[in-house]
Amino acid sequence: MKTTKLIFLSALTSILLVSCGEKTKNLEELKQKQAELKTELATVSAEISKLEGDSANKFVLVDAAPVTPQIFKTYINVQGRVDADENVSLSSEMPGTITKINVKAGDEVHKGQILAETDARAIQQSISDLQTNADLVNQLYEKQKSLWDQKIGTEVQFLQAKTQKESMEKKMSALQEQLRMSKIISPIDGTVDAVDIKLGQLTAPGMPAIRVINFSNLKVKAELAESYASKVHKGDEVIIKFPDSNDTITSKVSHSARAISALNRTFGVEIILDNKKDYHPNQIAILNINDYKSEKPVMAVALNYVQKDLKGQTYVLVADGNKAAKRNVTLGKQYNGTVEITSGLSESDLLITSGYDGLNEGDAIKVKK
Repeated sequence: MKTTKLIFLSALTSILLVSCGEKTKNLEELKQKQAELKTELATVSAEISKLEGDSANKFVLVDAAPVTPQIFKTYINVQGRVDADENVSLSSEMPGTITKINVKAGDEVHKGQILAETDARAIQQSISDLQTNADLVNQLYEKQKSLWDQKIGTEVQFLQAKTQKESMEKKMSALQEQLRMSKIISPIDGTVDAVDIKLGQLTAPGMPAIRVINFSNLKVKAELAESYASKVHKGDEVIIKFPDSNDTITSKVSHSARAISALNRTFGVEIILDNKKDYHPNQIAILNINDYKSEKPVMAVALNYVQKDLKGQTYVLVADGNKAAKRNVTLGKQYNGTVEITSGLSESDLLITSGYDGLNEGDAIKVKK
């Protein structure tokens, strides 16, 4: 029994000793791992400090560019259209049936040329009949006049012969005018742009028949609001864009109306085209009319570079070495996202163009290369 107790106590002691040994071993391992983590943490902290630097060496990366003086211009934008002074739509002056068409679209015609005719047989017959009577009346008049010059016959006879002659001439003139009105005649030199009639077709005054356009004197016309009346003058520069043909030309205002329309409170402007290109009447044109031009080259910057402080003073930020510097500026005219700087900025300044958000005067900066 005693021996058994000794064996049990001996085994228990061994178990306790083994258990204490394992705990001691685990504690040592944990302490070793803790030391390793501290070393790694110190290494990482050192690398971060190396990359970022201390608070005294922090900076903001920015873009900066010099500002070059330029002539600053502003423009009035308005839509216009191509037009021709000589653009006529012709129709018959008398009702009738089309009997002859002498031209087709694209033909060059001259002033006075007969383009088409309507049925005028009745008028021509009347002229033929009247001409016979007219010849007889003229003969009688010439004889009566010869007698009157010789003091033979009465004055009444002479006046009757003269009256009959003049009456016949008026009738003949009226018939000749009717014959002329049966023809469609071009009033201008130009090009036939459209023929809207056919042989045998009935026509009447006011019905479109033939269009003739003189393409040698095309111009752009536009209507501007009354508020621009004092800003637009003859000779002002104008940039004209033709969206349909993707073409742009620079010209000058050839006419600026002085009268304001009472209907829509606008006034008209015209720009003569050089006709070296293919323009079309009623073609859309976008006009940029120069209404302001600086007297000398000035600084001009994008409007979003300009900031305003709590006192309402406008300013821009420039790169002064490795620091941001504030330049109070005076603004002038604005156009298309650009503003004129009348004072406060010089050619030697490097304007900060990116990275200026949240940047204050005196902040450390580094300009990108």
